[in-house]
This record gives sequence, structure tokens and C-alpha cells, in this order.
Amino acid sequence: MPSNLLHPFAPPAKDQFIKIVRGQGAIVTDDKGNEYIDGMGSLWYSNIGHGNTEMADAVSAQMRQLEAYHVFDPYTNEPSEVLATKISELAPMKNSRVFFTSSGSEAVDSAMKLARIAMVQAGHPERTIIITRVRAYHGVTYGGMSAQGLPLNQAGFGPLLPGIINVPADDIEAMASVMSEHGHEVAAIMTEPVQGAGGVWPPVPGYLEGLERLARQYGCYLIADEVICGFGRLGTWFGSQHFGIEPDMVTFAKGVSSGYIPLGGVIVGPRVLAPLEADPSFILRHGFTYSGHPVSAVAGLTNINIIERDGLLQRSLHIGARLGAGLHALAQDGTVADVRGVGSVFGVKLNNGVDSVQVRNTMLAKGVITRALPSTVTFCPPFVTTDAQIDHIIDALATSAG
Repeated sequence: MPSNLLHPFAPPAKDQFIKIVRGQGAIVTDDKGNEYIDGMGSLWYSNIGHGNTEMADAVSAQMRQLEAYHVFDPYTNEPSEVLATKISELAPMKNSRVFFTSSGSEAVDSAMKLARIAMVQAGHPERTIIITRVRAYHGVTYGGMSAQGLPLNQAGFGPLLPGIINVPADDIEAMASVMSEHGHEVAAIMTEPVQGAGGVWPPVPGYLEGLERLARQYGCYLIADEVICGFGRLGTWFGSQHFGIEPDMVTFAKGVSSGYIPLGGVIVGPRVLAPLEADPSFILRHGFTYSGHPVSAVAGLTNINIIERDGLLQRSLHIGARLGAGLHALAQDGTVADVRGVGSVFGVKLNNGVDSVQVRNTMLAKGVITRALPSTVTFCPPFVTTDAQIDHIIDALATSAG
């Protein structure tokens, strides 16, 4: 019989799971005592690694002082104010503000709503269309699910949100064609700097810059969905900085707290803020119970401080270089078909006929966690992963994918 826990992205009838009971650094341990190198940083988020006692102490101290209080008008709290200031200082655009959520999916839905309401406040209520890309993953709430470009995740859930146009990935001419037809109706273009859960697809050279030009040309907003790329995964605080673009909004989650406490949000730039702030009587009727949660904010601040103090942005690039070199060597000798990646996030396309779930399971038996996607396995290791652990990940893939 299955347990009372209904697992996400799993067969509801399944009754056997690996029970993780502890973590330290890049290692997690199950209830049978088996240790695994966490080659996926759990689910793309464990940037500072597991079991960090500094984080545990900071969160515990905040809980003892103020465990929770909402930030709906007229209330606020110091940790969320300080974290918003810190994130704004790190953001790829100047003079930004931060709207907090509890997850990446909530962040994406918030950005979509903010784009549309800002257009209304700017006098353009006709601008409601959101343009996204094939292979995009933007979460699983109805807004993000409707916006993503992965049909398997949309199947069976009924009518999707209207006003979404999905265009081929990395085809700037296709985007330009859609904009030429619908540009006057578009509220925002939304894109991941690196498409993550769709298989790890870095953009072709010049593509993101092209999206920024089109957004400026047609007067719509550019949303960078950085739920995976943000907070060091590409060796910069945000992927937009790695690729040299300035979006109007940035969604974030995962790496902002390294998963210690659920936290997400939207960095809102000046082009979006201007119409929202123009009318003093306007009320932003959007928000979540846990927006600006003080314990989550302390987790975010502590996480950022650890990344800064311990040089983990640079460590992310070192890990990516070592991991990438090993993976590309496997592609060169034919063990795998192809390697895609940038920074310290990679997708490995397997040879025809090789089942990704079987590769994942074989690697688990060898003490390494990867994530199985169709024809692809992915890697997103913590920034504290050692060189020896990276080498073990590569060796486990080499003996599992052949």
C-alpha cells in the first residue's frame, strides 16, 4: 500500500521510495545508511550544501524572536526589508524592489500578474499576452504551467490560461515574427536564461540580447525566470549578468535560501515600478500569506552571506569547469551523445536506446544522484562539492551510460 504521502512527479500507485534522513555538504544519507553524492543539489537548489549549522543557528534564533508575521499593509519586518535591499543591490537592474513569495511557481505567477497590472496602470489594458519558449519550465501553478513549453506537464489539467504564445526556442526570427503581429498586445516576454528542467539548454549566442532588443522595440517587459540560474549557478549572482542583459523582472527561488526554508520572489525593475507607483491610491491586490516571512528572509540573508564570504561564486565556476571537462570527455569517446551546460549546471544527452531512468537507478547504486529527463540526465551539484566527489560523479556516469 502507498503511504499517506502523495508524492509530486511520481506515480500515485508507487509505494517504494528512498528515504533521505540526513545531509552534510554534498552528501545525503538514506535510512539504510547508504550515502549518495548529491549531483543535483536536491532539486537544483542546494547551493551551499546540506547540514550547514550556521544556517540552522540563524533560522533558530529568528524563530525565537519572531517566528512569523505577514507584510500586508500596514505591517513589515526587519529581515524581509534587509533581504530585499541586499537582493536589489545584487540584481542585474538598478533601482529595483523585491516582491517575496514562497516558491518559484508563485514567483512566476506573480511576475505574470505584475506585468499585466503594470500595463493596465500604464494605460495599456490591451497588453495581456505573455510570450514564452518551447522547452521552457515555469512551474506548475496554472499560470506557470500554461506558460511553459513542456506539453507533458500540461496534459490532463484542463483549459490553460489564455493569452500565452509559445514560440520555438532559440529562434529569434520566430520571436520577431510573433512580435511584429502581436507586439501591441504583448505584456511580457518570459524566458529562462538557461532552460533548466526542460533539459539544460543554454541560449544560442546573441539570443537573449535579441529578446531584450525586441522587448524595448515593442514596449513590453522582459522577464528572466532565474529560479535555477539565480544565486551563483552560472558563477554570477544572476544568469542575466552572465549573459549581459538587463531584464525588467527577475523571478527567483531555490538557490536564494539553498532550500533551507522555502523562499522565492520577483525582482521588479524601474520600468514596471513606474506605473505601479504613479497613482498613490492604487492598491496591489496580490500577495501570499508567507510573502516576506521573517524566518525565510533570515535564511536568504544567511545563505547570501555564506556564498559571499566563502567565495562560492568562484567555486561554482571551478566545479563547472571540472564537471564539464569530464562530461565532454565522455561525449568525445562516445559514452554519451552530447553535453549541454554552462556554469555548474549540465544536461547529458544519452545515446539512442539508453534509458535515462535506468541510468539514474544504476548511478544511485553507485552512490550518485542525478535526475532523469527524457533521453537526458542532469547535474546541478552544490558549490561545496569536492573535486573527488565531482570525479566520482563522472566515473559513475561513465559506467552507467554505456
